[in-house]
Amino acid sequence: MNEFAGIEEQLKARLADIMGRSREIEDDLRHPLDDDLEEQAIDLADDEALEGIDDVLLAEARQIRFALARIANGTYGTCANCGEAIAPERLKARPIATRCIKCAA
Repeated sequence: MNEFAGIEEQLKARLADIMGRSREIEDDLRHPLDDDLEEQAIDLADDEALEGIDDVLLAEARQIRFALARIANGTYGTCANCGEAIAPERLKARPIATRCIKCAA
């Protein structure tokens, strides 16, 4: 078992949660518009907000997939900028981190 197994499971669980929420949003966005113009305006405003939320979720999902790939290829926990180890506390707080605190600042 690798040293990041706990983080890997945490990331996989978060990814599954995100993808489930994203599917719910996408299903909600497929609803037909109401015949009432005022209701259409409200629905379209709601849809715009949901699309923004979905974009944020999908961006997080991409970062999680990259972190999982780094775990799989053995580069997880190494700063992409300087090559030094990323502090375990930083990875615990932000498991998708690609840079150490010094390089991220």
